[in-house]
Amino acid sequence: MVMRIVAALLLGTVLQGLQAEPVKIRLGALAPRGTAWHRSLLEMGEKWRAAEGPGAEFVVYGGGSQGGEADMVRRMRVGQLNAAMLSVIGLTEIDPSVSVLQKMPLVFRSWDELDYVREKLRPRLEKRFEEAGFVVLCWGDAGWVRFFSKTPAVRPEDFRRLKIFTWAGDAPQADVMKSLGYQPVVLEVADILPGLQTGMINMVPTTPFWALTLQLYPHAPYMLELDWAPLVGAIIVTRKAWDAMSSAGRQAMTKAGTEAGLELRAVSRREHQEAVAAMEKRGLKVQRLTPELDAQWRRAAEQMYPLVRGSMVPADFFDEVQRLLGEYRASRQARAQ
Repeated sequence: MVMRIVAALLLGTVLQGLQAEPVKIRLGALAPRGTAWHRSLLEMGEKWRAAEGPGAEFVVYGGGSQGGEADMVRRMRVGQLNAAMLSVIGLTEIDPSVSVLQKMPLVFRSWDELDYVREKLRPRLEKRFEEAGFVVLCWGDAGWVRFFSKTPAVRPEDFRRLKIFTWAGDAPQADVMKSLGYQPVVLEVADILPGLQTGMINMVPTTPFWALTLQLYPHAPYMLELDWAPLVGAIIVTRKAWDAMSSAGRQAMTKAGTEAGLELRAVSRREHQEAVAAMEKRGLKVQRLTPELDAQWRRAAEQMYPLVRGSMVPADFFDEVQRLLGEYRASRQARAQ
């Protein structure tokens, strides 16, 4: 009798495995078709499909077809999507601690500094995402955010008269900007170009790569050569979809994600300068940063920090980044002596 029960249970387990539906990954992204970002997602999908086996599907919905980043997070939570490529703006919809990689203006002075801090914080950040029901496949960045405007503007006070694009879903940033006398206009990324064309906005903080890709610079042809903050992001998948994959599929996805992160960081950092050069040839006017202007902007950023800490960035993470940067810079200085 006991043997029959055991046999029945084993048979049920086998049949359940045979009847299990193939895993389908539906990934949303703002990246337009044809960009390095979109191609990298497709390559990741191919590698995963080959490992996951027959019937597995990996569909990329690019170009913002699934809405803005907050929309994509909502779609993942209800099962309409189960993966996404998101910037920090979307990632903070899941956990605000990730804002520390992007929302501290003029804190990072080089890619090496960002890489050092990100890798130090990575275990804590990824654990928090896992607790929220998401697996981080890789981290990336898309260049330094610079200021593109319709008219010349170089000093902090010059920008107070401009209507500045602010990401939808980033209410704390809009509040901080208003308190400092700036004029934020909250829009989705898809509305930036129409906003520039109609005059709803006349300044966009974005990276040169995106200014070129989205053809923003003909409508905002003045760029201040100030590396305000890195544009950071990640590719994530829901824990439910992750658990539904085979062991081979998870291993392939992990490996493909690591490779994609390395590739995208290298590509974006190279394309940052290439994009500026390409736009300059087509009429972009680069406003150079003098030492005096640099000092003005650093003073302005430091005045923002008390407002950023605790509202845009959790206080403990804000303090930890400052500590890590001090540690990194001291180590570099010691090696140089």
